[in-house]
Amino acid sequence: MNRIGFIGASLLVLLVLASSMLFVVDQRQFGVVYALGQIKEVITEPGLKFKLPPPFQNVSYIDKRLLTLSSLDTEPMLTAEKQRVVIDWYVRWRIVDPQAYIRNVGLDENAGAVQLNRVVRNAFQENINKRTVRELISTRRDDVMNDVKREVLSVVKGGNPWGVDIVDVRVTRIDYVEAITESVYRRMEAERKRVANELRSTGQAEGEKIRADADRQREVTVANAYRDAQKIKGEGDAQAAAAYADAFGKDAQFAQFYRSLEAYKQSFNKKSDVLVLDPSQSDFFRAMQGPGAASSGQPPRR
Repeated sequence: MNRIGFIGASLLVLLVLASSMLFVVDQRQFGVVYALGQIKEVITEPGLKFKLPPPFQNVSYIDKRLLTLSSLDTEPMLTAEKQRVVIDWYVRWRIVDPQAYIRNVGLDENAGAVQLNRVVRNAFQENINKRTVRELISTRRDDVMNDVKREVLSVVKGGNPWGVDIVDVRVTRIDYVEAITESVYRRMEAERKRVANELRSTGQAEGEKIRADADRQREVTVANAYRDAQKIKGEGDAQAAAAYADAFGKDAQFAQFYRSLEAYKQSFNKKSDVLVLDPSQSDFFRAMQGPGAASSGQPPRR
């Protein structure tokens, strides 16, 4: 039993020792082997690797993939015309030399991101100070990104290389600071209101002009119609008068009788009309009197 236990314990120790000496390097990582705090070896190929057990040798990993660094702050920058703008950007970068990276930057990707953010921001500040807002937004935007990339590369590949490569630098947004943006929006709103009021005034003036022209045409049309109506009415009255004159000229007594009937019709238009006259003293009711009464002077019968 003691021999079996010894064998089992020995196998367990061997397994633990083997697990501390063997490690796997992923294809997305660099494997860095340290010997007493010094870099012993950098493994770039993936697979199962061998090292001495701790504390003689240790291993750490660094990402070899393409990394993205986005802008970490929103501090405004001054343009050539002293306008305060906020820029959002991102940088695509990767670690290409783990030894130089660990020696000059740090042990992980976060250390490189912090230092790279400072370098990129300084490069943007320097280039933005040379250009106007118009150039940053439209005409010279690509030039700004290319200049920033060139300046960052000159820093990371300078006297103390960082062991990194800058693949791309891009600007995602350029905008005024909030206070200036609100002021710009207010000016835009005021300008739009001014244009709207001008259009309303122009429309009202055109409307008044159209209404005045329509009123003038209406008055002209009504006046012409009234003139034509009066002309036609006058012609009709003339023809009627000629007809009456011709008819009355043939029989004067009938004409007198017809005129009396018209006078009666106009005088007794309503049932409530009252006319107080003396029939014997007035010629108004002569037509109502018979021929004999008219000749004898007797009052008419009711």
